[in-house]
Amino acid sequence: MSHHASGPDFGFPRGDARLDMTDLYAFPKPGDPGKSILVLNVHPSVGVNPPGPTTKEPFAPGALYEFKIDTDDDAVADIAYSVQFSSSEDGKQTATLRRIQGERAAGVCDDGEVIVEAAPVSVGRETVATTAGDCRLFCGWRSDPFFFDANGFFDKMQFTGDDFFADKDVCSIVLEVPNSALGTSVVGLWARTLDKTREGWIQADRGGRPMQAVFLPGESREAYLDGDPAHDDRFIGVFAHELERSGGYTLENAVSVARKLLPDVLPYDPRRPARFPDNGRTLTDDVVDEFFSMLTNGRVTGDKVGPHRDLLGEFPYLGPPHD
Repeated sequence: MSHHASGPDFGFPRGDARLDMTDLYAFPKPGDPGKSILVLNVHPSVGVNPPGPTTKEPFAPGALYEFKIDTDDDAVADIAYSVQFSSSEDGKQTATLRRIQGERAAGVCDDGEVIVEAAPVSVGRETVATTAGDCRLFCGWRSDPFFFDANGFFDKMQFTGDDFFADKDVCSIVLEVPNSALGTSVVGLWARTLDKTREGWIQADRGGRPMQAVFLPGESREAYLDGDPAHDDRFIGVFAHELERSGGYTLENAVSVARKLLPDVLPYDPRRPARFPDNGRTLTDDVVDEFFSMLTNGRVTGDKVGPHRDLLGEFPYLGPPHD
C-alpha cells in the first residue's frame, strides 16, 4: 500500500501515524515549467494495525519532515528542505520551512536558512498557503491521491477495482520552488521523517519510489526504513529473493531488477514531462500497476483502479479532505 503502513505488521513506524510517510511526488508546475512541485504525504487518516481512525493532529510537533535532493548522482543529499511543526494550546499548528545546501544537507536539517516561518497548517477543507519570495508552501489535511484496491491485495491479489483510498485523507506538505533551487537539471529525490527523542534524532520512515518498503520482510524492512539510499546496495539480495519468490524470476534476472529499484531514489528532470517510473511522479500516475507488473513478472498487470477525480488544477493540487 505504497508506504501507508510501513511499520511492523502493517502498523506505523515508531507507532506514530504522523511519522508515516505515504507518498512522494515531483512534477513541473502546470502552466509554469520554470517551477517544480514537490509533495510529501504523511499520516494516513485510517490505520490497518490497529484498524480505525488515526489522530486528528496533522503533524508530530518537533518532528522533522525532509525532502532530500541529490544533485551529483551519488545518492547523498546535496540540498535539503525540512519542515518542522509546533502546536499551540488551542490545538493549531504552524510550520517552519528551512533550506540547507552543501555537506550538511546529508544530515539532520533542524537548522539552516529559514524560508517560511510560522505558516498556518490547514485542518479543514480550506486551502491556506504561504508564499515567501519565489517559494510557496502548503501544509495540512488533504484528500489522499493514492489509488489502490488494498482489499484485493490482502485477498491474494484478487483485484476487483474497489479503491480503498477513495474516501481517505492524508496530511500533505506541498512545496513550490523554482527549478534553479533544485541545483541541477537532473536530480534524485527522496523524503524522510525523523522523531526527536532524549537520545537524539531517530529516522522513522523514508522513501523515494512507491510501494517498495511494504513488500520487504520484517527485520529487513526496519533496517531499510532506518537506512539511507547511499547504502541501499546491501538490500539487493533481499529484494532479489522477494522477486524470485513473488515473480518466479531467475536469480540473475531478479538481481538485475533489484539493481534498477535501488538506491531508493526518485529520478526527476524538470525539463521533461513527469511520468513514473522514468521521470518524477504525478498525482495521476498508476504506480500500483507498474509495481505489481514488476513484482509478479507480468502475471498481474493491474488492480482495475484509476486516478481520483477530486484533484485540483491549481496549488496545492490535492483535493480537499473528506472529513
